[in-house]
Amino acid sequence: MGKTIAIVNQKGGVGKTTSCVNLAAALTALGARVLVCDFDPQGNATSGFGLDKGRSPSVYDVILGDAPMSKAVIHTKWGDVVPANKALSGATVELIALERREFRLKDAIEEVKGSYDVIFIDCPPSLELLTLDGLCAADTLLVPVQCEYYALEGLSDLLYTVRLAKQRLNPSLELEGVVLTMYDGRTNLSLQVAEEVKRHFPGKVYASVIPRNVRLSEAPSHGVPVSVYDPLSRGAEAYEALAREFLQKNPLS
Repeated sequence: MGKTIAIVNQKGGVGKTTSCVNLAAALTALGARVLVCDFDPQGNATSGFGLDKGRSPSVYDVILGDAPMSKAVIHTKWGDVVPANKALSGATVELIALERREFRLKDAIEEVKGSYDVIFIDCPPSLELLTLDGLCAADTLLVPVQCEYYALEGLSDLLYTVRLAKQRLNPSLELEGVVLTMYDGRTNLSLQVAEEVKRHFPGKVYASVIPRNVRLSEAPSHGVPVSVYDPLSRGAEAYEALAREFLQKNPLS
């Protein structure tokens, strides 16, 4: 059975979707069977794989309609994707009245879980019902942390939400790891943030850090992962290193 990993951070602009798309592509290139479930109404992971956000069925149709997850999966050269679009933005209101509202995504994923080694859920940048659904569907969490001061402030809110989800809804939920993003080794701030994060999460911070790299910012506008857009860039090399480190901790069966 595949491992389901929610990529989560309620702070926007920390490299969450960038990490989801490029780590998935790097793992696929290394032989893993990967599914990305775009669970963010902005649909950035969907467009990051070059897919049309208007495609149907989407993850919205899966959690609120009768569409099975397998019918929503789109195959790409860099991994499989369940797309999202702005229709998902109204899902929070619609989910409130439903039974097992926190487990809609978990129940849907069960259908396809056996077909993949890793399933990534790209959660929205907020702590609301969609994110809670992602936490309940996940076996573990991957937390991208931008190497800036405000990123540390937001971590306490995230950890509080995770703790509540673990206590009340998903007792087996664990931390997969923390990925340092937008890292600049020339600045004291990046070094200080990195040390502080390592102190808070001993043994859980990936040694592979993601640098500030313009190619990572440019690749989504071309609808491809950075490994395709510029395979020799520092960003592409960093995500390949992260993927290899990930597989050391999670060997393919």
